[in-house]
Amino acid sequence: MKQFVVVGLGRFGSSVARTLAESGYNVLAIDNDEERVQELSNEVTHAVEADATDEEALRTLGVRNFDVAVVSIGDNVHANILSTLILKELGVPYVVTKAKDSLHGKILTKVGADRIVYPERDMGVRIAHNLTSSNVLDYLEFAPDYSIVEIIASPEMVGKSLAQLELRSKYGVNVMAIKRGKNLNITPGANDKILEGDVLIVMGKNENLDKLKKV
Repeated sequence: MKQFVVVGLGRFGSSVARTLAESGYNVLAIDNDEERVQELSNEVTHAVEADATDEEALRTLGVRNFDVAVVSIGDNVHANILSTLILKELGVPYVVTKAKDSLHGKILTKVGADRIVYPERDMGVRIAHNLTSSNVLDYLEFAPDYSIVEIIASPEMVGKSLAQLELRSKYGVNVMAIKRGKNLNITPGANDKILEGDVLIVMGKNENLDKLKKV
């Protein structure tokens, strides 16, 4: 089974870590913010407060034993690039890194990132994908076998809260945001109800997302 390390536990990073952990994978979550680490400590395999730009610290944590690293440091471009470089040099086979813009992405490619994602840029670079489900508007593949999709709420979802839908327990997916017209709710709660025309931005394993598309 693949093992994942997630560096940077902001909204994107913590959502990635939670979804992977809920899918049964071993996840090492790293951030230099103690509060963020504590929030995830009971949801992932290991959550550690550490400096991801410290090569010795990452070596000590055994990152070379992980199959995939997701670098989601967003507020410090230098740390984002340096962490990516160190992870590759320590031998992580597949490193996915969050970038702010195309120039940042080019630099990350130069230092060895295997995949670049742009979640800050309206859910990232739009990747053309031949999906037969008419309710899927878009998708972003951020790691092997995992994607973020925009799904139009089906009639069966309308009028129900996220708690009632139980998407996490039934399908193993995580609702990251709800789009309603021009409004974007990036912190949807369990009691938020789905209305007709809503678009759910959902992250999860591709096979689980495929099941959700049929709802």
